[in-house]
Amino acid sequence: MARAARSRTPNPDPPHNPLHRLLRTWFDGVPAPPATVRRTYRSRRTAPTATLIEPPHPLARSLGLIAVAVLGAWLGLLLIGRVHAPVGPMDTSMALRPSLTGGTTINVPPLGDLELSSHCAPVRLDVDVDRLDPVRSQALVDHPERFAGLQAEVTHDVTRGTLGLALHSCVAVASGATALGLAVYRRPRRALAAGGLALALLAASAGTAYATWNPKSVLEPKFSGLLSSAPSVVGNARNIVSEFNVYQKELARLVTNVTKLYDATSTLPVYQPDPTTIRVLHVSDIHLNPGSWRIIASLVKQYRINVIIDTGDTMDHGSAAENHFLAPVSTLGAPYVWVRGNHDSRSTQKYLTRRAHVTVLDHGKVAQVAGVRIAGVGDPQFTPDRSVVAAGEPAERTAGGRLADSLRTQRLAGTPVDIALAHNPTAVTEADGLAPLALAGHLHHRENTLLPQGTRLMVEGSTGGGGLRAVQNKKPAPVEASVLYLDRTTKRLQAWDEITLGGLGLSRAEVSRHLPRENQPGATPAPSGSPHPSGPPSGPPSRPSGSPSDSPR
Repeated sequence: MARAARSRTPNPDPPHNPLHRLLRTWFDGVPAPPATVRRTYRSRRTAPTATLIEPPHPLARSLGLIAVAVLGAWLGLLLIGRVHAPVGPMDTSMALRPSLTGGTTINVPPLGDLELSSHCAPVRLDVDVDRLDPVRSQALVDHPERFAGLQAEVTHDVTRGTLGLALHSCVAVASGATALGLAVYRRPRRALAAGGLALALLAASAGTAYATWNPKSVLEPKFSGLLSSAPSVVGNARNIVSEFNVYQKELARLVTNVTKLYDATSTLPVYQPDPTTIRVLHVSDIHLNPGSWRIIASLVKQYRINVIIDTGDTMDHGSAAENHFLAPVSTLGAPYVWVRGNHDSRSTQKYLTRRAHVTVLDHGKVAQVAGVRIAGVGDPQFTPDRSVVAAGEPAERTAGGRLADSLRTQRLAGTPVDIALAHNPTAVTEADGLAPLALAGHLHHRENTLLPQGTRLMVEGSTGGGGLRAVQNKKPAPVEASVLYLDRTTKRLQAWDEITLGGLGLSRAEVSRHLPRENQPGATPAPSGSPHPSGPPSGPPSRPSGSPSDSPR
């Protein structure tokens, strides 16, 4: 029975492979490990299927959602955020664009761009003039009396276009952020959260723009484009001071000017200067750049300049061989007033004294040119002469003292001076309180400062772009000049245009308009008996012209 039972017990066939039989025999002889050891091993062993991934930090998730919302909103504005709207006789397109500084850009092809510091927000308003509608423009040409009602029409069109742009931008940012959220998260709730956040950011930007809106920004536009058309688009000083009070009126006048430009077909209209202003062209630091004469002659013709004032450093080494460079000064189309700079020699001054239509001022000499009384002093130092040690700032202040003495004498005689000149700003600063306006150069960049006693000091950049030495720099220096508008009766500064041209090898042209605080709409005019209102203006002090000081930017 026992043998039969054993025969019924299932017994697997022994392995036929000798190696398998050997291993099985060896493992059968090894005792099993204790149960305690097996439990410890199993407790310390990590199951391969039990791996967990920690969720991202809440701050990281929030930052990621913000990044998706901002990028999606930007893509939405870029792709579908532009609207087309008629403004007066023109067809325009408007769009909001991300920006660090805000503002408004009006593109007027083929003239160029007008940049307005209308607001400070992370969005910029771009307005492109696409074309002039032939039917509407012909109606204005046939019926010029309609120009009187163009302001109301433009205001209505701009308001309607702005509302349409706001609604279109909301759809654009929400759609862009939601679409990008779906692509990134693949979850509808997260995508909708990105779209809602984009709308909230757009609303916050709109609120910031509304809170910082500056309707007077058009009083000081910055023009980039064809130099010959800039004055026609920007307008003249008297019209800006007396007529333009609010943003809508400014925009209406701009559209009117542009319409007239297009109506002139291939011939741009000639700039008509205000007959009640004297136009002064301020140049400085030409440094032997022959191209400066062509630029000055063009500005004299375009702006109807009454007098040119050069605050020195016309030469580079002051040698007699360079004197032939000065021959064009008599043919520029306007009287030329000159003071010696530290690169101009006495030989240069003597040569210019003999030129026609040139007035050389030195030692506080006073001359009346184009109805303006001007006094000036030459620079006491001639730095190209290495045999003489430079006297430095004390010499400049001494020369400025001679100029101040002359101004006091003229005031006591009842013939006050309107403009004081010197090459170095240190010298002409001594004339503070003795003349309403002081001009200088030497620094090769613009500065505009209201001095403590009320005199406005205007330092011009290099009209020669640094001269021939500009080729030594990695980036060419710009060519700079300014047109000053003076009241013909009081000789007070009404406004000024800063003209900036690209340096050597560049073709950029910019014109920006500036107004003194006392000449802005609603301001109290300066009393005629003092250079300026008593004390500095209520706002921040003047700064270099890169950030104009006399109006909010």
